Amino acid sequence: MNAKTSHPAIGGNWASLLLPIAADDSIEFDKLGEEIDILIEAGVDGIYSNGTAGEFHNQTEEEFDRIQAMLAERCQASSMPFVIGACQPDPRIMLNRVRRAAALDPRAIQVILPDWWPLTDAEAVDFLKRAADVACGIPLILYNPPHAKRVLSPKALGMLSAAVPEVIGVKLADGDAAWYAETRRHLFGISLFVPGHHLATGIKQGVAAGSFSNVACLSPRGAQLWTLSMRSDLDAALELERRICAFMESHIVPFRREFGYSNAALDKLLSAIGNWGPVGTRLRFPYRSIDIAEAVRLRGIARSELPDLFR
Repeated sequence: MNAKTSHPAIGGNWASLLLPIAADDSIEFDKLGEEIDILIEAGVDGIYSNGTAGEFHNQTEEEFDRIQAMLAERCQASSMPFVIGACQPDPRIMLNRVRRAAALDPRAIQVILPDWWPLTDAEAVDFLKRAADVACGIPLILYNPPHAKRVLSPKALGMLSAAVPEVIGVKLADGDAAWYAETRRHLFGISLFVPGHHLATGIKQGVAAGSFSNVACLSPRGAQLWTLSMRSDLDAALELERRICAFMESHIVPFRREFGYSNAALDKLLSAIGNWGPVGTRLRFPYRSIDIAEAVRLRGIARSELPDLFR
């Protein structure tokens, strides 16, 4: 029996674990524990570590282990599903992270394709098979963001998931109607995670299983209620999605488009706008952080334009 049928389906609103960073660039682990507790209390469908916003590319291995152990301990104590991101551009480091993550028994382990030189299809299959072997029965989620060296087409992703059935999900950017049609043709039976602010559209298109959500960065509880609403009133959820996208385009995307801030900086800005936990906007050197004053400025605007997320 392969991983697609032997493991329960994974989906819903997953909140990102964001790193509270001190002025000396150290991780503030006391605040990290507080953040995990807040996300558990918010009742999200799950918590995932070491995505882009978790700054997986900028940690020591000792820090990686401490983050994952803290997440696993607190989630297991409260029966909160969790996914560990073992992502790292270096394949050897990544496989070692997968091995250590598997010992913590997460719902799944997220990986990327090694990212110094783009992999061919055959090399990608070889890597994912090795990762599956190392994961010892824990299923994999492939993270293939728009800034990856190789952004895989739905057809290529379908080939990979067929060759490596332990890959039960893919986190990716969505596209236009043609992209959705191609995805329905090639990626049936695998859990797809679209950007948080497009989740209602992904549900309407019959493609999305859930999201590793930037909307949950803004408001974990609000994102959870919005996700649940998609089952009962999809039209209302789509109307809220339109307002979320308008807010992002007007107030968040310009920080990347006009000033060059990273996606991690934008996600931490969203968290600080939501003001639900002790994360702050600081990124680790050498990445630039958005001033906390911008978050304070945008708090009233977010609550005015998106009151549904802050009730």
